[in-house]
Amino acid sequence: MHALAEPDAADLARLDAWWRAANYLTIGQIYLRDNPLLHRPLTAADIKPRLLGHWGTSPGLSFIYAHLSRLIRETGQQAIYLAGPGHGGPALVAAGYLEGTYSEIYPRVSQDEEGMLRLFRQFSAPGGIPSHVSVTTPGSIHEGGELGYVLVHAYGAVMDNPDLLAIAVVGDGEAETGPLEGSWKGVSFINPEHDGAVLPILHLNGAKIAGPTVLARKARDEVRSLFAGHGYDVIEVEGDDIPGMHHRFAAALAAAWGKIKSIQDDARNGTWDGVRPTWPMIVLRSPKGWTGPEKVDGIQVTGSWRSHQVPLSGVRDNPEHLALLEKWLRSYRPEELFDATGAPVDAIRELAPRGELRMSASPHANGGVLTQDLDIPDFRDYAVAVQDPGAGRAESTRRLGELMRDIYTRNPYTFRLFCPDETNSNRLGAVFEVSDRGFMESVTDADVKISRAGRVMEVLSEHNCHGWLEGYTLTGRHGMFATYEAFAMVSASQTVQHGKWLQEARNLPWRAKVPSLNVLLTSTAWRNDHNGFSHQGPGLIQVVLTQRGDVARVYLPPDANTLLSVADHCFRSRSYINLIVIDKQPQLQWLTMDEAIEHCERGAGVWEWAGTDDNSTDPDIVLACAGDVVTMETVAAAQILRDKLPGLRVRVVNVVDLMTLVRPKDHPHGMSGTRFTELFTDSVDVVFSFHGYPGAIHQLVHGRPDADRFRVRGFIEQGTTTTPFDMTVRNKVSRYHLVIDAINNSGRLPRGAADLKTWCESQLARHERYVVDNLEDLPEVRDWTLGV
Repeated sequence: MHALAEPDAADLARLDAWWRAANYLTIGQIYLRDNPLLHRPLTAADIKPRLLGHWGTSPGLSFIYAHLSRLIRETGQQAIYLAGPGHGGPALVAAGYLEGTYSEIYPRVSQDEEGMLRLFRQFSAPGGIPSHVSVTTPGSIHEGGELGYVLVHAYGAVMDNPDLLAIAVVGDGEAETGPLEGSWKGVSFINPEHDGAVLPILHLNGAKIAGPTVLARKARDEVRSLFAGHGYDVIEVEGDDIPGMHHRFAAALAAAWGKIKSIQDDARNGTWDGVRPTWPMIVLRSPKGWTGPEKVDGIQVTGSWRSHQVPLSGVRDNPEHLALLEKWLRSYRPEELFDATGAPVDAIRELAPRGELRMSASPHANGGVLTQDLDIPDFRDYAVAVQDPGAGRAESTRRLGELMRDIYTRNPYTFRLFCPDETNSNRLGAVFEVSDRGFMESVTDADVKISRAGRVMEVLSEHNCHGWLEGYTLTGRHGMFATYEAFAMVSASQTVQHGKWLQEARNLPWRAKVPSLNVLLTSTAWRNDHNGFSHQGPGLIQVVLTQRGDVARVYLPPDANTLLSVADHCFRSRSYINLIVIDKQPQLQWLTMDEAIEHCERGAGVWEWAGTDDNSTDPDIVLACAGDVVTMETVAAAQILRDKLPGLRVRVVNVVDLMTLVRPKDHPHGMSGTRFTELFTDSVDVVFSFHGYPGAIHQLVHGRPDADRFRVRGFIEQGTTTTPFDMTVRNKVSRYHLVIDAINNSGRLPRGAADLKTWCESQLARHERYVVDNLEDLPEVRDWTLGV
């Protein structure tokens, strides 16, 4: 039986002192640039020239934090704190400062008057820290700018992390977002035998930035029914009276923790009946801006949207507001909270847990310190045999699935695949040979490979899959998010925010590198034979390209062996976003495993067997490609030119690592100028066929010699329910378009070039004359071979 005693008088004194101190530090960060301990009356000179920050949610966040600290101190529970109300940054910074972690990490921000002043001055200041819970905040794995993702991060953090409790505070404004609305279902995927627990705390303070929130205005029984329907045991706490709220919240937290421990005990000692547990959650109703100025200029502030940001504005120029600010600050009795040097008094220090049990010091919130390398089998063992380039076909991602199957076996608690109900569709189904899909709701006899013990995560939500993987990797484990290419844009903002997190973490020596976020895109724009235009969109490539070079990686392997080599590299890497784009359908195989490894190490290379260039002099034209389907069309175009214009010197260059095109000063993978010239020359025109939007290549080769000579063909938003070859025709990336481009841009034109161009134009016209009823009578469409 797990029980947490009611707080006694000493506990209440510590809780209240800690909470008052956190509130005081929060206000100081928003307002003060001097006089941090109010040793003298406030003057206008003590106030920051520009007031930035968010007070409204902060006292509630600090209140929760204080009570969690007591729980941890009393029980030894490992816990991390995820603040969904992202702009509660000053509250979480204050918490880390009171626990001492902040000063340990940033010694200049010491626990004395001088350090407190630095704490205040750095907040929301140029060169300082942002106003939200960010990468710089000790104990955080959740960026405050990521409104809507707090629950998915929390659920990902506890998967395969049985001793961890993740507290996810959901703001009632945040609760209105689509991602958050869709993330409550995480309760249906957590197995108490081998996972930790999430305690959601829905913090309803009634308002967002400029008005009421939906859940705060709903009838209480509707709110209870909503979350009971999701599968939660709803515990409610409401009020603003002290010490009453301390007593009520302590009781609610004790009940929630006791239920969590009972669920886990039953699951781990063999007495569990296997039915999905009803996990607890807390609904906390407290006033927005709690303990702040009740009214300002005769207008209600506390409990309203007016307390969301800065309750008192114009303080430097308004003596009444300045006096009200001083009264507000002194209401927390700072002389009782900090000693003569400015350090927190013993009562505050005593509330904090010790060492790594402090939430701001938890290694789970700095997951790189816990990360263990994956035990990865030799990817060469999964190779596709290639006798001659293009002589055989294979579903490339199926080989990747076989590799991941064995990674699951070797790493039973540190690797997971996250996929929106498409694992088999993406040809990754080999993982089901060793693991079921994880699912805690009821299972029927008709279900296949679904059980509560499964660790392949399928849910029809890109937000959930992406967010779960983020929480999983940020706490030190490895995985992959696989989805259809077009639907990766659903969670693209999460990709961007995670990239920003990794980028900022690189600037913080105390942040250990974490496993990379690996994203696999299949069912690509060029091969949606039955789904149509809605499933055709390569936009995530463009999104990732906007990330900083020390974080972003984009790979376009053209076949199975290059895919295996790329995947092995990505699974071993740290603190990157690795985007891998390759189709799942049977495709031509080009390179032996040894050739693939060399090709991937270089990132790009000349395929001498595909062209007619003998490297003795510059070619007449360079045909370059990046992406599986456009690679096939490029090789087909080179074949046409070889057969019909044998005198034309054609060089074929394939790019597998897109970032090699960038200058070395712009990206670590950028190839040298000498290497770039070896591939593309300095002056010969390049016809570049690209999987994504054409502008991406122009962006990447900017600054290279005579970049205007690159003629790029790629996806131009022309699509429908059609065949792969027809897609290349519609988007002007077919072999015929590439041949025409080669003729139009080559350095010299052998005899017969005009006739070949006319023939290609006739082939395109012939294709366009066919209607849907007989389109597949075209040989190129029916067989999609290289032969013409």
